[in-house]
Amino acid sequence: MNPQAMAWLKAAAVYFVIGVGMGIYMGASHDHTLKPVHAHVNLLGWASMALIGFYVLHFGDRMSRRLERIQFWLHQVGAVILLVSLSLLVLGNTAVEPVVGVTSIVVGASVLLFAVNVFRSLR
Repeated sequence: MNPQAMAWLKAAAVYFVIGVGMGIYMGASHDHTLKPVHAHVNLLGWASMALIGFYVLHFGDRMSRRLERIQFWLHQVGAVILLVSLSLLVLGNTAVEPVVGVTSIVVGASVLLFAVNVFRSLR
């Protein structure tokens, strides 16, 4: 199997566990304060990474490996910092708002690189 696809799918599985764990905790505690973070974990982590992983699995031989690796690491580092800083922001720490903004741009750049790679691979 394509090692990069495996990396995406393993990362997706980790985020799936975190997202479900957050959902269980919020339901059990009746504290839904981190609902926006829960949504981001599931969408930027589980859903997006799984879909990217399956795309890389099926079309990875047609993609730019260099571009895909850059995209992978931008997404991984950006998502982790974004989710931690978003948690702090939702909990009231407004000092992290610039970090949320910058890491949102980093993840957005990762998504843009993926789109470029998709269009290049489908030519």
